[in-house]
Amino acid sequence: MNIAVLGAGAWGTALAISAASHGQVSLWARDAQQADEMRSQRENRRYLPGIGLPPTLDVVSGSLDLRAPLLATADLVVIGTPMSALRGMLQQLADHPAPVAWLCKGLEAPLHGAPPGGLLGHEVRAQVAPRLQAGVLSGPSFAQEVAKGQPTALVAASEHANVRELLVAAFHGPALRVYANEDIVGVEVGGAVKNLLAIATGLCDGLGLGLNARAALVTRGLAEMTRLGLALGARADTFMGLSGLGDLVLTATGDLSRNRKVGLLMAQGQGLSQAVDSLGHVAEGVYSARTVVQRARLLGVDMPISEAVVALLEGRLKPAQAVAELMGRGPRDEGV
Repeated sequence: MNIAVLGAGAWGTALAISAASHGQVSLWARDAQQADEMRSQRENRRYLPGIGLPPTLDVVSGSLDLRAPLLATADLVVIGTPMSALRGMLQQLADHPAPVAWLCKGLEAPLHGAPPGGLLGHEVRAQVAPRLQAGVLSGPSFAQEVAKGQPTALVAASEHANVRELLVAAFHGPALRVYANEDIVGVEVGGAVKNLLAIATGLCDGLGLGLNARAALVTRGLAEMTRLGLALGARADTFMGLSGLGDLVLTATGDLSRNRKVGLLMAQGQGLSQAVDSLGHVAEGVYSARTVVQRARLLGVDMPISEAVVALLEGRLKPAQAVAELMGRGPRDEGV
């Protein structure tokens, strides 16, 4: 199988390294200089320093013309760009005959003039590439660990059975287990909302509120995620799986989590721009936070933790105020 991975950031590179252990993979970098450096150094020193590229992994750059060898010979195309670039990539690939999958997690910010409440990846695909056979590869995973071959489990979600089967065949291996799931709505909601909750958990830990508070936040955050997913047509059981609870626990508690790091830094007094600039990588929760909350409001879904995160990111609340507002809510029955 020939696999083309578009985007040479940390996650795109990590998945390319993993797939290249049992197949032929081409990794496309937007920056020609970065591609040259990766070819000569046989590693991605900017995003995954010290991790070598296998010999079956080719690094390329240049045009994404469907007739170019990179795409013309691909049996599977994987988009490894941030959510903000997904629409443009899908537009370029709209007539590609092979299946396409994306790795980004979040909601696209509303386009200029569009109503509030952006779109999930599969909704963007339906708008700009309705004939494309497509899906998403998601789940609890840090790029660094995947690139090193440490044990990881992911979920391949699509409404198309052949896309799910192809993703499993492409990426399932000795260190990477891939489960198939037809509930692409639930998988994408989980991937989007867990990033906001990771910011909240980082804030909680940064303020030294304790493990009880962290457990409460993660649990009630899972309820928020599930409420939004059900309102969008997802299955409840999806949120107890890899792309729901699994990804939430990893991102909210793992030291490699960029979104958690944003919360930690803001708890220490850093402003949002300062915290984001110090990462050197994209924190999708910052990009998608307002859009997730807007979508929830349109659906009448109550998401108080997510609302507090947005107020914090927008500077309407200080870290301690955000916690006080959540703890000051009136009593209610537990449940989704």
